[in-house]
Parts: sequence; C-alpha cells; structure tokens
Amino acid sequence: MQVDVLLGMQWGDEGKGKIVDVLTPKYDVIARFQGGPNAGHTLEFDGQKFVLHTIPSGIFHEGKMNLIGNGVVIDPVTLRKEINNLINQKVPYTERLLISKKAHLILPTHRLLDAASEAAKGKDKIGSTLKGIGPTYMDKTGRNGLRIGDIETSDFKEKYASLRDKHIQMIERLDFPIEGLEAMEEEWMSAIEFIKTVPFVNSEYYINNALKEGKRILAEGAQGSLLDIDFGSYPFVTSSNTICAGACTGLGIAPNKIGDVYGIFKAYCTRVGSGPFPTELDNEIGQKLRDIGHEYGATTGRPRRCGWLDMVALKYAVMLNGVTKLIMTKADVLNTFNEIEVCDAYQVGGDTTTELPYDHSDPTLKTKTITMAGWNQELSATETLPKTLEDYISYIEAETECPISIVSLGPDRTQTLVRDLQSA
Repeated sequence: MQVDVLLGMQWGDEGKGKIVDVLTPKYDVIARFQGGPNAGHTLEFDGQKFVLHTIPSGIFHEGKMNLIGNGVVIDPVTLRKEINNLINQKVPYTERLLISKKAHLILPTHRLLDAASEAAKGKDKIGSTLKGIGPTYMDKTGRNGLRIGDIETSDFKEKYASLRDKHIQMIERLDFPIEGLEAMEEEWMSAIEFIKTVPFVNSEYYINNALKEGKRILAEGAQGSLLDIDFGSYPFVTSSNTICAGACTGLGIAPNKIGDVYGIFKAYCTRVGSGPFPTELDNEIGQKLRDIGHEYGATTGRPRRCGWLDMVALKYAVMLNGVTKLIMTKADVLNTFNEIEVCDAYQVGGDTTTELPYDHSDPTLKTKTITMAGWNQELSATETLPKTLEDYISYIEAETECPISIVSLGPDRTQTLVRDLQSA
C-alpha cells in the first residue's frame, strides 16, 4: 500500500477540510503532517459547520483513525478546545485520535515571541497569525524545542521553565510587554494534563505498520504550496514544508511510499495577510468574490484578498507536488459572472514568462490574462455541468496536464461532483 497525499495548490484556504471529509470513507487513517493551529479546515454536514485547526478532518467518521504527525506543532490549549467541541458532538475522540510523540509543543511564550517579532517588523510584517507557529519551528530547528513525548518525562516542568525563561529574555530584548503570562501558563499546564487522554504514539512506526497491514492512508496538508518555506513567495510564507515532500518528513514515510497526490485549488485565488498576489482584484469584482465566497479566515477572521485564477502559480504547484489528480473548489462562487479572466503568463521587466520568478514581489511583474465565458447559472452536483464550466475545466486540465477529478459546488458534503469515479 501507499500513502495518498492531499494538499493546497494556492495560498491556503482552498477547501481541504471539506475534501478530506468527502474522501475519508475510502481510507483507514487520516494523518496531518505539518503546520499547526494556523490552519482552519472547515467542514459542513447535517446542517452544521465545524472548524478544525489541529485535528485531521476525518475525525467525524466512525472507524477511522486520525493521526497528528511529528511535523505538526501543537498548542495544547487550542487542541483542548477542539476536543471539547468533539465531546459536545459525542465524538469518541480517544478511539479516533492519536498524537505523535515527536510533534513539537507551542508554549505561551512562543505566542508572545510571535507577536513581539511581528511588531518589531513594523510595515514589513509578514502577516503572521500570531499563533506561535514560527517561533516553535525555530526552536525545533534550533534543537531547543519541547515535544509531546517530553510530557511523559519526570523533568518536564524543568524543561518547560528553562525554555520559557530563554523566551522571556528574547521578548524583553525586543522591548515587548509581557502581560498575562501567569494566567496563560496556568491554562497551558491544565491543557497539557487534558491532552494526556489522547494516546501518544511513535507515529513513524504506526504509519509504516499500518501500510504493511494493507491500510489506506491519506496525508492531509495544511496551508498551501505557495506558502511553502522553501518554494513559496518568501518571506511571506509559513514555517513548514507544505508541499508533498513534507509528508515524508512530517510522517516518517519513504518517498517511494507516496501514491496519488490530490491538488486542491479554488476556481479563483485568495490570500490572507501580506505578500505578493499578482492577480489580486482590489476593486468591486474582488469584493464580489469575497462576499459570495464568504472569504474570511476560519482561524483569524481576517478578510481574504481575492483575484482571478493564476495558471502560472497553479502549474508551478502541480510541478512541485507531482500532482496526479486536481480538485477544484468553489466553482459556485463564479455562478453569477458573465465573463471570467485567467492569468496565463507574467510580464517581468518587459519579458513574457510562464515561470514563477525568483522574486514574486518584483514591482515590474504584470499579469497577462485571457477572458473566458462564465456559466451565469446555479450549479448542482446531480445535474450536467454547463458547457462553459466544462470549457473552463478542460482549459485547466490542458494547461496543467492533470485531470480534475472532483468539482466542489458548495460547502456541504453533498455539494460535490465526482467526475471520475475510478480515479477519485
């Protein structure tokens, strides 16, 4: 057996949570492999809406195991809130959830460091969610971090105090106020005790043993490929590897164990926070996309920047990830448009290119667009798609050399059209 991987092709918010929920019946294990509570995966079914930040999106399915992998960074307070929401829905989380012992912990002082660092950047801030993600990954690579497995050691509180005190010195050097830390620590330690109710595992052995047993595994990514620490629009990126290769290091699986790679993209583009966005529409069309698509961050509540589909960026993401199947979401948001524009190339310094430039923020970068007919009608997963939407799909498939296997026509599970039953 192999591990199938599902990831975002844009700057996050592509609708990964819903699609994982739709695909989960095909799998035995759903595993998150990177990111942290900066993720906001939204699921809607039975007239209810749920937002998951750390827990994999297969948690609502009976008989499915959900693993928080070693590449994830965990805020115990956020995780406890998520679990309490599951308890309210009578989800037996102790039977469906596992946490890797090698996953790193987000401390209260990581969050303070995040805020202090962002404040120090002034107008050059990168748009951090202020969840402590970046400082936690910095401690991980700096070999200073605390991991889930440390909770079970006899000197855990001493390890915690040592790292906290180091953080306080750093925050003071940034001249940032340290307020409410004692209360934050009390809540954090209480949450640490609570998450002990979730089984801790050596996840790399768990995943590989599951493969030997013939179990089907889906690796769930967070954020999007254009936010990858190496290949995204640096420095306006997240702190982890969001591309397919991150599934190997974030779960402990070999590259030859990767099977299908599902690449999810919106029928248009959005971005939260700062950073380059070539097709951004800072006008009434962008606002229309935002309003119809309810484009506000599930984690931060911040309004998302909106624009037309960027094929240069999408083809780049398909290449980096070795995508075998594309999934288009939010096609319904374009239902009322008579015409749709698509960026098919850039002009950089007067030269036309279909490659993503080294500096995505190059002030000379301009987009070259084509105009396509919109479908200007409501869509249904039980009816034939209009020809103009099929033309839009065919254009994307031809450009990316990759089939679109699923089209999402709304937020609910049932609003999903599977175009190729054999491949999806």
